[in-house]
Amino acid sequence: MHPSLRHIDHRPWPLPARPWIMAMEWHDLLFMHWPLRPELLRPWLPPGLELETWDGWAWLGVVPFMMRGVRPRLAPTVGGLSRFPELNVRTYVTLGGRPGVWFFSLDAASRLAVRAARYGFHLPYFDATMACAPAGDAVRYSSLRTHHGAAPASLRATYGPTGPAYRSAPGSLEHWLTERYCLYAANRRGQIWRGEVQHPPWPLQPAELELEQNQMAAPLRLMLPPSPALLHFSRRLDVVAWAPERVLVAGTVTR
Repeated sequence: MHPSLRHIDHRPWPLPARPWIMAMEWHDLLFMHWPLRPELLRPWLPPGLELETWDGWAWLGVVPFMMRGVRPRLAPTVGGLSRFPELNVRTYVTLGGRPGVWFFSLDAASRLAVRAARYGFHLPYFDATMACAPAGDAVRYSSLRTHHGAAPASLRATYGPTGPAYRSAPGSLEHWLTERYCLYAANRRGQIWRGEVQHPPWPLQPAELELEQNQMAAPLRLMLPPSPALLHFSRRLDVVAWAPERVLVAGTVTR
């Protein structure tokens, strides 16, 4: 049994009945979060997805981390194809009673992963030149988008934990931001897809950050404050993912 499936009582809904198709590990991850007025993010979402807010605020996350152990079900890992930095820009949405994550962008230092995710999962992945290296107990991270025809985006930062790991309390903002078990995506026709994921509860740690450059929200025409409102670090999380399924939205036309 995959480690992510040993405990499922924390999930807000049952596991999918069909087999998962992809396993991975997320290492040295930093959640950077900023509260924003909902009207700044809502126009970037496809019709049918509802932007979620906390006390009237939408939240934008910039999340750098290292992918390791990436492999299809019943297949081994393969060298550099299974290990690469990744960086996502995200917000929080819901549809059909299932809160999830909407990705504005996902940069990755793997051309194969970028193309597989764009065509297989309908996710906005982009090629980037990236580095993720230990600096004592901290992480030195950099990313420069190189995808042909894509809007420029870059990040340079050093970050790390400042305290012991803990689990977020249900009903707290940090739980609302992190404990989400599906993602949403849209294809070129605007059709919405839901991809289920499973992992243990996040082992979060308080974090510190030296942010040298952050232009990840520039494609959304946003200038973020230089310091995030919230920081959380996580050393490792084991994850499995299912193939996305089409979600029918009331009032839309199927073709």
